[in-house]
Amino acid sequence: MSHHRHSKGKNQFFGSVTVGERGQIVIPARARKVFNINSGDQLLVFGDIDKGIGIIKASELNHFASRLFTSFNKDNNHEKEDEQNEQK
Repeated sequence: MSHHRHSKGKNQFFGSVTVGERGQIVIPARARKVFNINSGDQLLVFGDIDKGIGIIKASELNHFASRLFTSFNKDNNHEKEDEQNEQK
């Protein structure tokens, strides 16, 4: 990994990595610490042709999805209540 000055705050640069023969990279230690990535954690890799690659812990996405579905259910319940009120 190259040693570069690291920024602080919400957006950070953690350094550069080299892709190995098998396509593997090593996530810089500081990035693993900041994002609480540990050995054995499952990571999801997303890509956007124009913006690049993004990595997120599967557990974080599961947490986000759970909150999202809870929100959908609340909205759905409100819609059902509105429909029931309209029928009265």
